[in-house]
Amino acid sequence: MSVSSSSSMGGGGGGGDAGVRTVVWFRRDLRVEDNPALAAAARAGGEVVPAYVWAPEEDGAYYPGRVSRWWLSQSLKHLDASLRRLGAGRLVTRRSADAVIALLQLVRDTGATQLFFNHLYDPISLVRDHRLKQMMAVEGIIVQSFNADLLYEPWEVVDDEGQSFTMFAPFWNRCLSMPYDPAAPLLPPKRINSGDLSMCPSDDLIFEDDSERGSNALLARAWSPGWQNADKALTAFLNGPLIHYSVNRKKADSASTSLLSPYLHFGELSVRKVFHLVRMKQLVWSNEGNRAAEESCTLFLRSIGLREYSRYLSFNHPCSHEKPLLAHLRFFPWMVNECHFKIWRQGRTGYPLVDAGMRELWATGWLHDRIRVVVSSFFVKVLQLPWRWGMKYFWDTLLDADLESDALGWQYISGSLPDGRELDRIDNPQLEGYKFDPRGEYVRRWLPELARLPTEWIHHPWDAPASVLQAAGVELGSNYPLPIVGLDAANARLQEALSEMWQLEAASRAAMDNGMEEGLGDSSEVPPIEFPQELQMEIDREPARVTANVPTTARRREDQMVPTMTSSLNRAETEISADFLNSVDSRAEVPAHVHFEPGTERQDIVHTAAGNAAGTNVIHGHNNFQQPQHRMRNALAPSVSEASSGWTGREGGVVPVWSPPAASGHSETFASDEADISSRSYLDRHPQSHRLMNWSQLSQSLTTGWEVENSVQPNLIG
Repeated sequence: MSVSSSSSMGGGGGGGDAGVRTVVWFRRDLRVEDNPALAAAARAGGEVVPAYVWAPEEDGAYYPGRVSRWWLSQSLKHLDASLRRLGAGRLVTRRSADAVIALLQLVRDTGATQLFFNHLYDPISLVRDHRLKQMMAVEGIIVQSFNADLLYEPWEVVDDEGQSFTMFAPFWNRCLSMPYDPAAPLLPPKRINSGDLSMCPSDDLIFEDDSERGSNALLARAWSPGWQNADKALTAFLNGPLIHYSVNRKKADSASTSLLSPYLHFGELSVRKVFHLVRMKQLVWSNEGNRAAEESCTLFLRSIGLREYSRYLSFNHPCSHEKPLLAHLRFFPWMVNECHFKIWRQGRTGYPLVDAGMRELWATGWLHDRIRVVVSSFFVKVLQLPWRWGMKYFWDTLLDADLESDALGWQYISGSLPDGRELDRIDNPQLEGYKFDPRGEYVRRWLPELARLPTEWIHHPWDAPASVLQAAGVELGSNYPLPIVGLDAANARLQEALSEMWQLEAASRAAMDNGMEEGLGDSSEVPPIEFPQELQMEIDREPARVTANVPTTARRREDQMVPTMTSSLNRAETEISADFLNSVDSRAEVPAHVHFEPGTERQDIVHTAAGNAAGTNVIHGHNNFQQPQHRMRNALAPSVSEASSGWTGREGGVVPVWSPPAASGHSETFASDEADISSRSYLDRHPQSHRLMNWSQLSQSLTTGWEVENSVQPNLIG
């Protein structure tokens, strides 16, 4: 895909200081409604140059996946058309390996005296924005930045002692009890004057190659990117599924959630607008005495809160996408097994609900948030694979791939957060199957080889009588695999791994107690487990226009193509697990001693990231358990994508609809979906465990406040 580089001029427009020219830098804020940077530029008068810089090389290992690139290409076209209607002429696009250099050149090309943009909170953006402000200051360019992505800025939400929160429940309670409400959404500018852009060429932005066009064509049948379509999706959800959200959100086989998360990730939809409109609905239903509908609003707003918390966590702990935030988990012995990783990706684990979810993700780029919890929990606790691998695969394949939300979800699932799920509890896919897909329709949709199985056996075909399997045409081990590992075996190995982790943690703590420091310190020196090469599935990268020497490494794309059902069933069930070096991820580190200093205005951010994070985590579990060839102690930190989106009736559509994450079938603590999880954290059960030294002391009065269905996928809004 490419964004038009037409040189057509924008019309004139309103008054103002003709000598002022402002570049508005669009990023993940691809809308004209409630866009503070665009609104401020329009108010300033003069000419406005809307610009987008495509510099994915800056993201290192997190180069956008195929479906994310497709969405971005469509969204930019929609934004370009909207800007033209407002008189802005066109969206100026640049291709570069260095966004700061590209913007500096654009400012010089246009003669702009101001640069406006909206905040982002991932570590790469924090460092980039700080560098941008420094370089523009040298050039004498006025730079202003604004909050367009959150209800409150991260530095505004602190506890009574002025410290950042380390648990979700008190964080969200504070957000809801702030002395001032989130800012009201802004209307689009009436008109934008861009002046003459004939001397300001645009680059063609290529987001797909020939091999991806067929798969991408299917996405357009199910999704409609663009800020105006986002507004329609929000309206449809508010007037439809929201009222019954508290009950229907549990259904994985129907259109029961908002499906708004891709729109929120790309900034096509304002989170402030969502918040205010849902609060208005809640007030109306409360006055009518409709308690169920009122509860639906409360639960949906909590999913918004999880998205807020993901940015909050990323801002305060910039290494959260790479390292666990509880230091003892760096000692967990993850199973580095690429064979199991590939079987999980292909949906060949032998557990129907897990396999159905992975087939759907592979084919459509979407997953119901509850199914996201099921597949990620299986990955971490049954297969005990490095959670950062799972986070990266979600990043590569999800339409709403969001680094902050992914990190939050995977950290939570792997027990890396103070209020995360307990690591020693294995979720039972069979029980979760009957909980979230009671009629088996979801499994039948994505596993046609099991379509004729009676509902009684659909989630555990290995227990079905031979006559039932024969009548359904199921040959276990042939056209559908036996379970990759038994849950009992996985649980036994998990307990051994946890025991080993605590022994190693105790030994390290004792050694440090005898040294100069007290307790377990920062684990930033522990190298992350390298991503398998097969995870590198992005398109071949195009040379950048501004910056030379852009890598053009060939990428593997097999797992991003839409499969046929027959080809997916004919894949080999097992492969030789490849050995690979324990090398450090080439991703650039966030500078260690840079501080964020809020300016005098709430909307100005001066920042750079520093982060101390720690260690690692995992977990695994049926017949003929296959021992991995390589086992490592150091682990990394992945992230979970939040899921949600705009609701539309997509019965029979290409992309099915789902809803929030599911709870563990084995744990009594996580058995209820109706109330907040209130379970002992690792710190409660293991008081000898030490947190990172930069974490404030956790209040003993706080308990886990996450809701099961929203626990893993903050990006799955609703």
